Parts: sequence; C-alpha cells; structure tokens
Amino acid sequence: MLLFYVRHGEPVYDPDSLTPMGRRQAESVAHRLCQHGVDRVFVSTSNRAAETARPTCEMLGLSPEPALDWMNENKVWPELSVAFGPGRRHWCYDDDDCLRVFADPSLRAMGDRWPEHPFFAERHPSFGPAVRTMRREAFALLATLGYRHEEGFCHYRVERDNAERVALFAHEGAGLLFLSTILDIPYPLFAPAFAMGHTGMTVVEFRARGALCTPRVLQLSSDSHLYRDGLPTNYQNRLRF
Repeated sequence: MLLFYVRHGEPVYDPDSLTPMGRRQAESVAHRLCQHGVDRVFVSTSNRAAETARPTCEMLGLSPEPALDWMNENKVWPELSVAFGPGRRHWCYDDDDCLRVFADPSLRAMGDRWPEHPFFAERHPSFGPAVRTMRREAFALLATLGYRHEEGFCHYRVERDNAERVALFAHEGAGLLFLSTILDIPYPLFAPAFAMGHTGMTVVEFRARGALCTPRVLQLSSDSHLYRDGLPTNYQNRLRF
C-alpha cells in the first residue's frame, strides 16, 4: 500500500477555506495524484482539507470516505499548543521551554511515554490525551486497511496485503503527530525536525515482508507538483526556496 499524506492548500483560517492560490495548489496536487491514480481518499472534517481533496476526487471520479474528525486540526491544536502571551498560542514544537525538554536525554529515553515526563505532566497535562487519541485512531484506521500495529514493536502485522493507493488530506500540526505515530518515532524527535508546506505530499510505503511490515517514508512534504506547474514553492509564505 502507498499512503499519500497531503497537507491542505494555502488557507484562510476564518472562515475555514482556501485562498485562490490554495485552490490552484489543490488542482496541482490533483494532477500529480492522477498520473498513477488513487483508490481511496480520506479527509479531515475541516473545509480547507475537503476543498484541497475536491479536485482529486473530481478528476478521478471518487467519493471521499467518511471524514475523519480526529484528524481535524481544531481537535489537536487545543491539546498540543502552548500559551506564550496574552491570548496567544503556538504549537509545542515552536515553544522554547518544550524544545529544551524535548532534547533532554531523560525524556528521549521514555519513548512513547514522553507525555508522562514531570514537566509535561504538570504544565501540559493535555499532551497525554492527545497522543493517546491519535494512537488509538490512527492504528484503527490502518487496521481497516490491513495493517495491525503491534504494541511494543516498530512494525505492523499484515492481516491483508493491500495494493491500494490511499490519499489522506489534512493538516501540518495534526499531520506531524499522525506521521510520528504511524512511524513509531516519538513525537519530540519528529515534530521539531520536520515541516509540511501547503499541499506538501508525504508518501509512505507499507510493504509486506512476510507477515510483517515496517512503513517507510519515500518522500516527505514533496512539492514537485507546484514546481512543475510554475507555482511558488515556499513554507508558510515566509521562506521561498
């Protein structure tokens, strides 16, 4: 199975939608996905994710699967964001205090139990529920696709070898937690080190080796479709490259 994780296009957060550039980005990523086809499309329950997925569904004649509310960034943001001033919040991976603890060897030795570290247990108790919810829902989704996660091991039991190409349209903040979860890479190691541009496509291969499967990232937040179509390649409209 190939899993295509696609961040939404350039957004308007209020009301939840895409900018004109975001709609062009959505068409661009659809052109890329249509080259080899997609069998199933999943989306979060946000409008900006649904609008990004729409051109792909229209071009391929697909209807999206029931929307995934647990992938909506509005569900993850309140739990994994940190206050840094009156009425202001940012993601924990942008917070200096959190980053210092993320780099602490004692926390890294805790692996998936990192939310139990005293710093987070006392100051940010919502981190634990966010991680547990993502693990429950993400692994349940993959089980429906034929790959059952085995706790304590960084692999999946192959219950049904799946040759489908599956696209999931969602967000960056929720996506960093999702990808770190399904790859069995603790979030404090993963989230500060990687980013996703608008319509950035991450490709994860689930390739069975006998009865087991270890997912492998083939591309992370690739924006080659934007380059091909002559659209700007940048991150958050602040850094062009």
